[in-house]
Amino acid sequence: FAVPEIYLILLKLNPMSKTSSAPLPPASVVISRMGFVRSMYITAGGLGFIQPMGGTWGSLPPVVVAFVMSILAMPVWQINIALVLLGLVGCVACIRFGSLAEEAFERKDPNPVVADEVAGQAIATLALPWQMGCEDGAFWHNACLAGSAFIVFRVIDVIKPPPARNLEHIKGGMGILVDDLVAGAMALVVVQVFWQLIY
Repeated sequence: FAVPEIYLILLKLNPMSKTSSAPLPPASVVISRMGFVRSMYITAGGLGFIQPMGGTWGSLPPVVVAFVMSILAMPVWQINIALVLLGLVGCVACIRFGSLAEEAFERKDPNPVVADEVAGQAIATLALPWQMGCEDGAFWHNACLAGSAFIVFRVIDVIKPPPARNLEHIKGGMGILVDDLVAGAMALVVVQVFWQLIY
């Protein structure tokens, strides 16, 4: 299967996922309604505007940041602090600008709003057994860590198993955010158990 085909299969498992038959307003319209800075926060620097699969693009920053920091031989505690800060930025963006984004996009939990994915993916990527640098297989080890955290979170986020799916009915920015935090926590458990079994 191609990646888009797998994504569509996963979407069918969650009828509440971020899909709508109505076309999205152009990015320029949303930016004019929200303001540039607010729209950049809520779309993770504009990554959410990349369609389709805006949530997938929006999940990349925590994974990329953690991976780059690991190959630069930065300590694990610094990687975890960076992930916590990214997660907090995503949380604040959703809570502060989520309702405004729903008005600007004219729908609940619009697909380009990916600050929630940033927060959820940051949780899923926490406390992994990174190896510092690029030598002695560390590069590929870290690539596998980052890839596994990314894939597991995306699958859980799209499927939204209970209780995550039940939280999508909350209104406003909290409704956008909370289900992704739960999905991130679920992914964290899965990834940690997987790597603990290996190591």
